[in-house]
Amino acid sequence: MRPSFPAARSYYAATPGAPGRAPRAKLQGDRRADVAVVGGGIAGVSAALHLAKRGYRVALLEARLVGYGASGRSGGQTIFGLAASQKALKAQVGAEDARRLFDLSIEALDCTQALIAEYGIDCDYHANHVHVATKARHLRELAEWIDELHGEYGYTSARLLNRDELQAHVRSPRYLGGLIDSRSGHLHPLKYTQGLAHAAELAGVDIFEGTQALRYESRRGDAGGITVHTAHGAVHCAHLILCGNAYLGRVAPALARRILGVGTYIVASEPLQPDRARALMPSQAAIADINWILDYFRLSADHRLLFGGRVSYSALQPRHLAESMRKRMLRVFPSLADVTIDYAWGGFLDITMSRAPDFGRLEPNVFYLQGFSGHGMSLTGLAGKLVAEAVAGTAERFDVFARIPHRDFPGGALLRRPSLVAAMMYYRLRDLI
Repeated sequence: MRPSFPAARSYYAATPGAPGRAPRAKLQGDRRADVAVVGGGIAGVSAALHLAKRGYRVALLEARLVGYGASGRSGGQTIFGLAASQKALKAQVGAEDARRLFDLSIEALDCTQALIAEYGIDCDYHANHVHVATKARHLRELAEWIDELHGEYGYTSARLLNRDELQAHVRSPRYLGGLIDSRSGHLHPLKYTQGLAHAAELAGVDIFEGTQALRYESRRGDAGGITVHTAHGAVHCAHLILCGNAYLGRVAPALARRILGVGTYIVASEPLQPDRARALMPSQAAIADINWILDYFRLSADHRLLFGGRVSYSALQPRHLAESMRKRMLRVFPSLADVTIDYAWGGFLDITMSRAPDFGRLEPNVFYLQGFSGHGMSLTGLAGKLVAEAVAGTAERFDVFARIPHRDFPGGALLRRPSLVAAMMYYRLRDLI
């Protein structure tokens, strides 16, 4: 089932200069390209851009609008590491590849900033991210985490903050301490995605919006060529890259069984007076707690509090979304009781069973990128670069990710969501204890 949300009345889409253009043309008729990319999020647009820079003719097919999905609706936090823990990755792929995966996650942060600088993308980037503790157990977990980062991975950009030091970044009675990383940060995700798309077009990529890929077929006897079919045309190509994630639908059923679209939600407050905003979050760092069902928040360029949290494993958007999210916001900042909510929206992110990203090949010339599991804001940009390297014949870095094992969600099409909803009750209770 293709996840769908009502048209998102998001702060990002309403930001002056963010949509910034009329919809692109739909694909009409047949077209030839070296590479077809399905999906106009960061991963797809980055893949198209990096391929075009290598001289490939690229056609990108987006079912709705560039940045429609998680890339344009997310919390906008660029964070080191993967959603799966390094300990879990070591168990799956061994210590050597786990180290490579961690190093690539750091390269992803650098890649994001390099793309912003190279193409002059106006996306309100701001450095610093803090993971915060809401209970004593979290303080112990953060201390173990920093020992792992410093001792096993030589990563010294992150450091611990005690409760007093945390006041320089977030002033809330809810938090006991934190772990700050100076290389992580936050940005306006829709402006970033659209900036990458504009750069890709300048590099020669043809982007078609309102053009859903319906199916693809390998053309045997034609040097392994591929045809991607849409409602009003087709792309004939030598390579195909699938970046539709939770929105890919029936194009690749084998991939759909390995990810699940999970609803996540954000609200944007009315603009605060600058002094009031700085009093709450003096350094303008992005913040996230380390509960399983976490809260995450940051300030926008126009001094709104963007506050995210909750998840829906049932694929149903919660009733009274703005009100319920406002209650979560007030647990963190009780002083905002007089502040109204201007925007409330949701969207789907794609998770895997292990929360590790799922990259690989369905055929020698059919690649896919999916399963970022909430850590995709920076990793998607690097993923596009890695898959472009693989198409060009240098797949060593791509294959580090491709070696991560993945399983289908249990329960089949009918039962996998109810099974996951039941399993998540345990983690909600764990957060409360």
